[in-house]
Amino acid sequence: MNLVKLVLDLIYPPRCPFCGHVLEVWEEEGLCHQCQKTLPWQLEVGKQVDFCARCFSPLWYRGSVRRGMEQFKFRGGQIHARLFGTLMARCLHDQWGEEVDCITWVPVTRRRLGERGFDQCELLAREVGKNLGVEVVSALEKVRDTKQQARITSSSARQANVTGAYAAREGIDLTGKQVVLVDDVVTSGATLAECAACLRIAGAEKVIGLTVARAK
Repeated sequence: MNLVKLVLDLIYPPRCPFCGHVLEVWEEEGLCHQCQKTLPWQLEVGKQVDFCARCFSPLWYRGSVRRGMEQFKFRGGQIHARLFGTLMARCLHDQWGEEVDCITWVPVTRRRLGERGFDQCELLAREVGKNLGVEVVSALEKVRDTKQQARITSSSARQANVTGAYAAREGIDLTGKQVVLVDDVVTSGATLAECAACLRIAGAEKVIGLTVARAK
């Protein structure tokens, strides 16, 4: 452990993103021992999403997972991207038995990026890529603002909200590739389906959705 990290850990001790417990030295992975045992692990077969071969998630989106994700996105918790990316990578490795060629993510608009200062899905995608040793590419762009999907309850309204909101980046060629598409949470699957359709148009042979959590 380098000196800078040691000093920072003393001033700002690392905490579990789900319960806030100060982590012990041996809990370096970033997840406390109690949460390892009690988190709502998602053990079902991956969710079916249009234009995706399947969508995998290590956790259910409820309780402490919901709180952890809200902190990650809205309250400066991006330090936890490393843990979330590790969980996602393990989930994909365990549940998807095929090689993948590259990883991309569901992007935010430039305006939202400027407001928040980071793109949470890009952070997750890059951590997944590090864990799996797979190239991470910026394949998509968000071409218009949308309402937050979490605030829309109707599946049809969610689909309408994201229709035409994303596009493959100019010049991107994914011909014949198996592409992992990263998002933070999957609910109806409308956002992933819209982005996956763009990736398929850009030539992707298969798109595999991957999120931190899945809402029922």
